[in-house]
Amino acid sequence: MDAKVYDMGEIDIAWCPGCGNFSILKILKKALSELEIDPKNLVLVSGIGQAAKIPHYLRCHYFNGLHGRALPPATAIKVANPRLTVIAESGDGDMYGEGGNHLIHAIRRNPDITNIVHDNMVYGLTKGQASPTSQCGFKTPVQVNGVILQPFNPIALAISLDASFVARAFSGHAEQTKEILKKAISHKGYALVDIFQPCVSFNKVNTFQWFQERTYYLEETFDPFDRKQAFHRSLEQDSLPMGIFYINPDKSSFGENVGIYRQDSTPLVFRDEDRNKKLLKLFETKK
Repeated sequence: MDAKVYDMGEIDIAWCPGCGNFSILKILKKALSELEIDPKNLVLVSGIGQAAKIPHYLRCHYFNGLHGRALPPATAIKVANPRLTVIAESGDGDMYGEGGNHLIHAIRRNPDITNIVHDNMVYGLTKGQASPTSQCGFKTPVQVNGVILQPFNPIALAISLDASFVARAFSGHAEQTKEILKKAISHKGYALVDIFQPCVSFNKVNTFQWFQERTYYLEETFDPFDRKQAFHRSLEQDSLPMGIFYINPDKSSFGENVGIYRQDSTPLVFRDEDRNKKLLKLFETKK
């Protein structure tokens, strides 16, 4: 499938020139096209922020929610229609800050969705405040003396809660990130992909070059099925490892656990035809 099938045609994009979001959008299109996912069977769900605008620039179904609230509707959409490919996509502020509570419980529930987080270590839409992943000492118009808290570690958190798929990528590495996204989207269960990306306007510290110099890929001998080893590697801070940290293929999904999924993945709205006919007749009578 050609990646152009997801193009919206001529449309103004609100990101700054050089923003890492452009790369992620392009990479996501390629991943979806290689997986041959029909746009009519694709739903992107986002909250608020620059990264949360990405569904506006893809030809697919989408739902824009409140700040930090992408994961609950994404879970509900997947449960209501298991045939859909559902991706929740927003930035580090939206997912890890306002959405931190929902992140924790989405991991616990293990819905069959992909959670892509654009991690630029700053709030880009609201003019450069520190985000949960901002580095210690990072100065902003609000944190004028520098951030004093240790940065939030989404990889360590996800592994500690036994998320069924945990990975980290970089927007500057198109091929590697595309392959990671393809595996995450194909995974059955909750899949977290934290993607480093530069914010060229409000983060002059964590630049493209900064990520290039301070990241590396996990070795080919690394075992992503070893949870203890994965957690240990997630704690590295001097150089930040990337790749697929952890996979738990045996964890049941949320839909399976609550008894919603059928073998034919019939959407909920079509499962009780007699009841639906009665409801339609009732509405017609009221008219």
